[in-house]
Amino acid sequence: MRELTIMTDRFGLGWRDDLAAGILSNLHQIDVLEVIADDYFDAPSGKLRILRDLAAQHPLMLHAVSLGMASTIPVEEKRLAQMARLLDKIQPESWSEHLAFVRAGGIEIGHMASPPRNPTSVDATLSNIHRAACRTGMTPAMENVASLIDPPGSILSEAAWLSEVATHSPGGLLLDLHNVYTNSVNFGYDPYALLDTIPLHRMQSIHIAGGKWIGTRILDDHLHDVPDPVYAMLEYVAARAPQPLTVILERDGDYPPIQHLLTQLQRARDAVTAGRAAIHEHAGV
Repeated sequence: MRELTIMTDRFGLGWRDDLAAGILSNLHQIDVLEVIADDYFDAPSGKLRILRDLAAQHPLMLHAVSLGMASTIPVEEKRLAQMARLLDKIQPESWSEHLAFVRAGGIEIGHMASPPRNPTSVDATLSNIHRAACRTGMTPAMENVASLIDPPGSILSEAAWLSEVATHSPGGLLLDLHNVYTNSVNFGYDPYALLDTIPLHRMQSIHIAGGKWIGTRILDDHLHDVPDPVYAMLEYVAARAPQPLTVILERDGDYPPIQHLLTQLQRARDAVTAGRAAIHEHAGV
């Protein structure tokens, strides 16, 4: 695998076929691309060749969505094998997955679900991360997920559960700030208290996105612009995490013109710059 060396903060977009032309025409404004791995598990050789060529010319990360890493059952060997083959063919700089389960008891639920937050699910998640790292040769960063319901069987807070996984997983944390914002609204907690609790030094990268309100709750659908509170949290995190950050803007449909997305990406740059300035001010630089 290509060795990852990040010297400065980076800002990128999720690669989507509908955005391809706009992305390729504006690569000078996009530091890194993130590709949904599952879209390429069974892709024909021509499509894989295009992705491999893109990875050779521009920083690229793979993001998986269906392995079910935060399950109390082992991730299926077939899915790990697919991920390993794709990593070998594409040679991205890194990969990631979600702290969620998508199947149990032989039933496929069709979406990512938050696991019960308890010591058993922490241990099972760490075991799956270890298996994935051994099978693929690269440890994934793990992403916190949004939910409309508080997972039954939970005895740990979201912050405590995330902290346990992030602290003990070699791949660290992919921090989705819109998911933090969504859960804080849906379950009535202070998002900044969570950010103050989790080990931000274990954070490898950040997702920002948008969702929609459903009554008094938020659905994380990635079909809307990034809301103001997420940019505010990005600035807050940048002021407290001195390591280089990679920030990815996700959009999964209802695509606006590429310049609209690039404007949001610039706002993310501005938020991180403001946060970094706070670090320097505090240090007396």
